[in-house]
Amino acid sequence: MVLVFKHFFYKNYVGLTFWPFIILKHNSLKGDSVLINHEKIHLKQQLELLIVPFYLFYVAEWLIRSLLYLDFYKGYQNISFEREAYYKEDNLNYPAQRKAFSFIKYLWY
Repeated sequence: MVLVFKHFFYKNYVGLTFWPFIILKHNSLKGDSVLINHEKIHLKQQLELLIVPFYLFYVAEWLIRSLLYLDFYKGYQNISFEREAYYKEDNLNYPAQRKAFSFIKYLWY
């Protein structure tokens, strides 16, 4: 389910996934198939890790990578879940074809 909350986002962020919802900054983004696909990949990741462990892993990895890079945004960009989603977002068939736990190979990518 796609929801729109324009006052929910910080700076350049325009979408996020909070299972089972995709939340967007603007209604016009509903037509952005690449963004929606990126968020659908996150839905798959969240479901396979039983949702709560996904968020714990996500935050832990973000904090560790932020310390490694000494930069919170660079830390975010290098989270394995984000790496997978950014790398595969152009493949609109990827969510249907994706193998479980595919994010693992992006831990050391």
